[in-house]
Amino acid sequence: MTPRRVVATGTFDILHPGHLYYLSESKKLGDELFVIVARDANVKHKPHPILPEEQRRAMIAALKPVDHAILGDRTDMFRPIEEIRPDIITIGFNQYFDEEKLRSELAERGLHADVIRIGRYADGDLASSRLIVQRIIEARGGGNQPLG
Repeated sequence: MTPRRVVATGTFDILHPGHLYYLSESKKLGDELFVIVARDANVKHKPHPILPEEQRRAMIAALKPVDHAILGDRTDMFRPIEEIRPDIITIGFNQYFDEEKLRSELAERGLHADVIRIGRYADGDLASSRLIVQRIIEARGGGNQPLG
């Protein structure tokens, strides 16, 4: 029997419990979890990542639920999906994808993966890289103190 493949995607800058929840819930949906980590140059919908793309990919690869971690394509976000041919693509609760539009774009390319949005991690307010950075800045007096 062919293993059921799941793809999760994201920037994964500053790992936090929300990331682990998203990936753990994604893994529960199949046998193999592939994670596509966004390239630095492709992150345009939020602040530029703090950690370089290869470091972010290596951190994701080390997580227990993850079977394969790769960097996304620089020009075509669907190219890795075409290579992996997943059964399911998961998106996080706060990812900007429109599920119906994504399904349509996948179908145009002959890809028939189910698209499932994973819910929010409910335990704690620091399940966001942006909020973690904000908390660090506030704890350091608005950036006037060294971070180390």
